[in-house]
Amino acid sequence: MAMKLPLVSLPFLLVLFYHCTTAIAQSPAQSPANSQTHSPAQSPTKAQAPSQARAKTPPQAPAQTPIDQPLVQAPSLVPPVPAASPKAPVPAGPNITKILEKAGGFSVFVRLLRNTQVINQIENQLSNSNSLTILAPTNAAFSGLKSGTLNSLNAEQKVQLLQFHLIPNYISITNFQTVSNPVLTQASDTYNYPLNITTTGNIVNISTGLVNTSISGTVYSDNQLAIYKVDKVLLPLGIFAPRPKPPAPSPAPLKKPKKEESSTSSSGDEVPPVAALNLSGGLGFTINVMTSIVVAAVAAVFIM
Repeated sequence: MAMKLPLVSLPFLLVLFYHCTTAIAQSPAQSPANSQTHSPAQSPTKAQAPSQARAKTPPQAPAQTPIDQPLVQAPSLVPPVPAASPKAPVPAGPNITKILEKAGGFSVFVRLLRNTQVINQIENQLSNSNSLTILAPTNAAFSGLKSGTLNSLNAEQKVQLLQFHLIPNYISITNFQTVSNPVLTQASDTYNYPLNITTTGNIVNISTGLVNTSISGTVYSDNQLAIYKVDKVLLPLGIFAPRPKPPAPSPAPLKKPKKEESSTSSSGDEVPPVAALNLSGGLGFTINVMTSIVVAAVAAVFIM
């Protein structure tokens, strides 16, 4: 019995040794399902084994490394600029030039508005929902000016002349009865540019101190803009007032003539003043003296 015990244990040890070497040769992370999936011809390589092992291992909560932590952005010192909201389009006001061109007879006035760029001021004013009244002179009104009147004005005076025809608020034809004189225009002031408006029935009279005219018709009118036709150009005092003439220079004082020397005779002797008086008296003076002497002698005889 003592000899049979080692013989029985030897096969067991061989089997145990075989199983241990087989287990060591196989991958420790390979599961039975994984061994069944791969055929012997398509066995995983050594490089694929770790990745497959990571894929098949149950999910664990690994400790988060500083690399995996999200980066915290430092607060910026510059405040964020809000996105610009799209601006609503500004509604365009009435087109003055088209209105006047359609009415006809205002080409000179339109040309002056464009050349002086006063039309841009009008359009901006109407685009901002401001009201305006325009007293528009006709072509015949400009033809009635003296030749060279407009050419004699500088650029600033032309702008003032046109602005003198603009009233910065809407006035209907019936509201002219309630305006206060002098009416304020877009020219400089009411002292140098006075505009007086009066009404007689349905007639609206306009006076500038140099020109008297009236509104002869309505070209356009709504609740914001009114354009009226006038038959004369409104000439303001600040530009066309007659300038006083400079005083005439005083005449130069007359020089006194020099005293002439007494004329001398050819012999060099001076003529006595008495003799000169007797010579100038003539024969009549001598007769009068003699007559006086005779009368005196006769009177003396009668007295004696």
